Amino acid sequence: MQQTLIDWFDQNKRDLPWRNTTPWGVMVSEFMLQQTPVKRVLPVWEQWLTQWPTPADLAAAKRSDVITAWGRLGYPRRAIRLHECAKVISEQFNNEIPRTLEELRGLPGIGEYTSAAICAFAFNQPTLVLDVNIRRLFARYYDGVETSSTSPSQYERKIRYELIPDQGAQWAAATMEFGALICTARNPACDSCPIAQSCAWRDAGYPASEIVKKSQAWAGTDRQCRGVVVQALREKKTLTRSKLLVLWHNDEQLDKALKTLLADGLIETTGKSYKLAD
Repeated sequence: MQQTLIDWFDQNKRDLPWRNTTPWGVMVSEFMLQQTPVKRVLPVWEQWLTQWPTPADLAAAKRSDVITAWGRLGYPRRAIRLHECAKVISEQFNNEIPRTLEELRGLPGIGEYTSAAICAFAFNQPTLVLDVNIRRLFARYYDGVETSSTSPSQYERKIRYELIPDQGAQWAAATMEFGALICTARNPACDSCPIAQSCAWRDAGYPASEIVKKSQAWAGTDRQCRGVVVQALREKKTLTRSKLLVLWHNDEQLDKALKTLLADGLIETTGKSYKLAD
């Protein structure tokens, strides 16, 4: 199964720019790809690497410019964490991305998954990379269930770690790509799957998962309200609360959004107005 997937990856992998870039380019891609589709990330990633080709370049940028450049990749807290990472890397690591899991996990906004992905994809290390696509593939092929649990347990980490072959980094990339293109969450391409004959989920008759994953609403939520505020301040340098109320008519929800954005360091006040944080 391992060699089959690695061979499949060699023949079918997408030509994604962060697969042929610097360790810094890999780090930027990992921050951007969190809960964000590849097609939305591609143009922003390319813009960022052109504008800020090294950690030191990003570290020297104004926070407001970083938030603006993040665009619509989701709540820009990740952009701020990446900006903070760049400062630490430029000041404490001689502008070089750390190569160990421990050092990476000491950086702002980097946890177990991101550190493992950077080690694998930037430095070709056999680390345990468990994103949603990989976990779904393993749950189906090995466990015979449609979808994995909400978050990996220590037992899951242990048994998946034992699967890593000598080509560990290539294995991580191959399983991630296979889960994204073939063993998809909806309408998996089982007819063209090269490992279908030994898939436990197929042998069990494709049972539906007992785990119900709730879809996240967007319209009218606090998340949408925060997004409206940030986008408005990208387009106009400063806005008063009354101007923002024209864009979002719920007073209580707007005040909650402003409070959260201030606490997260994404905006700041200038007298009676608000602006993106510098």
